[in-house]
Amino acid sequence: MTKTIASLQESLTTIRTGRASPKMLDKVRVSYYDAPTPLRDLASITTSNAQQLSVDVFDKSAMKDVERAIIDANLGLTPTNDGKVIRINVPQLTEDRRKQLAKDAKKMGEEAKVGIRNVRRDEVDKVKKATKKKVIGEDEGKRAEAGVDKAMEKAVKEVEAIVKKKDEELSKV
Repeated sequence: MTKTIASLQESLTTIRTGRASPKMLDKVRVSYYDAPTPLRDLASITTSNAQQLSVDVFDKSAMKDVERAIIDANLGLTPTNDGKVIRINVPQLTEDRRKQLAKDAKKMGEEAKVGIRNVRRDEVDKVKKATKKKVIGEDEGKRAEAGVDKAMEKAVKEVEAIVKKKDEELSKV
């Protein structure tokens, strides 16, 4: 369950909130010598200011490929290449784009909840099998199931809090 929550937090960092962040480019894959390579392995990504990212590509011959990958990643960002560094201006989010990103964040939260429920189901099945094989007693099995349910409820509340925080970040102008 904690892995699911950590995965959700990692996914939510890729959603931009109007401020430039190197994590925004974590999902970008560059076709480098015909192999999809993460951008962070090919370049150093820094924030020059709150509204601009600088991508310093290590292999200057791959700059066109990096630029194309950023455009193809469909992040709503337009890179400009000056031959040495690729600069990306991060525009302010429109109200419609904010709403769409909030929907995406909620969708990620729902997917995390489903993952947590799947973990709960698997753990309850293990407890039931152990009870059936008389490895543990019935009372102990019921306590274990209650513990799993309690952990699931706690994890679901944590997911809801994380998504709510991201939604509030997105609604700030």
